[in-house]
Amino acid sequence: MSEPTLGKPYIREAKFWSPVPDRLGYVKCNLCNRRCTIAPGRFGVCGVRKNVDGKLYTYVYGLLTAANLDPIEKKPLSHFNPGSAVFSISTPGCNFYCQFCQNWEISQSRLESGLYGEYYPPEEVVREAKRLKADGISYTYNEPTIFYEYMYDVSRLAKKEGLFNTVVTNGYMSPEALEEFYPYLDAATVDFKASGDPVFYRKFMGVPDPEPIKQTLIEMRKRGIHVEITNLIVPSVGDDEEKIRELVSWIIENLGDEVPFHILRFYPHYKMIDYPPTDVSTLEEMASIAKNAGLKYVYIGNVWGHPLENTYCPSCGTKLIERKGFYITKWNLTGDNKCPVCGTKINIKGSYRKRYWDSFFY
Repeated sequence: MSEPTLGKPYIREAKFWSPVPDRLGYVKCNLCNRRCTIAPGRFGVCGVRKNVDGKLYTYVYGLLTAANLDPIEKKPLSHFNPGSAVFSISTPGCNFYCQFCQNWEISQSRLESGLYGEYYPPEEVVREAKRLKADGISYTYNEPTIFYEYMYDVSRLAKKEGLFNTVVTNGYMSPEALEEFYPYLDAATVDFKASGDPVFYRKFMGVPDPEPIKQTLIEMRKRGIHVEITNLIVPSVGDDEEKIRELVSWIIENLGDEVPFHILRFYPHYKMIDYPPTDVSTLEEMASIAKNAGLKYVYIGNVWGHPLENTYCPSCGTKLIERKGFYITKWNLTGDNKCPVCGTKINIKGSYRKRYWDSFFY
């Protein structure tokens, strides 16, 4: 018998699933690279997709846990329409179990307190984004893959209204889901932790293999999606210098040397409160490794006021964009995004969009 909750607006039949042959009532979810086999009446690993009577349903369609106007630099996206504003939304749930998650109340809520949120139809999200004069919509805070159906519907409406779409993602979305989403996706921040160390992913994130993240990045690059990469450095257990050399080498070989690379400071949170914040000197050493290996745009994040929040010309070293945290405080590029000193073309997609919050620092 079907659950009475199926009549609620945030519960919809899911995409990307199929019955499991020879296992009556079981379904296989193909939304992310975990590809969960789900028994009747059970949820997948993400905690938001449930097998009800042999059909897979999402339980978080439009069930928003957060909706905020953010600087795009918060994502962080430093080379995509700098200074623009994005309307950021999230739902409960995640397909990773990161023990250090900064947004665990949202992402891990299915473990800690169950699903929660307030329903907003896609039209209302786009309407609110336009009312706030946002330039785009960002699917973020938790892993957007797990609310794919909603993200897909919102992103199509957003495109029709002249808004761009960005995701902050762990990169575990399946190839078939990405194939459908590509026409509406403009930019992505793809998150690595501990430089993609498989041992760290298994022990601290509950992820068997980070390799699919690299394949996602390759496909995004092929499709012309603007990509930036973050790498969280966790003291003692996720700060191996050899691992970051391997990751940077892979990035240069497969994505090119102009991909912006953000090295992020860890802060104790959730189940890892007994670990200290990452030493800034460790982040600086990691940044030196990345730059010496050949990456042109290397940033340090979560350290307010650090010089490597800024963008420098890779040819002559001129400071081109000055930032404080998520805010641009000085813009020193020509109209076509070239260095005013040596004329080097800088890998920035779009143009600077000065917002009201910039006036806080000028």
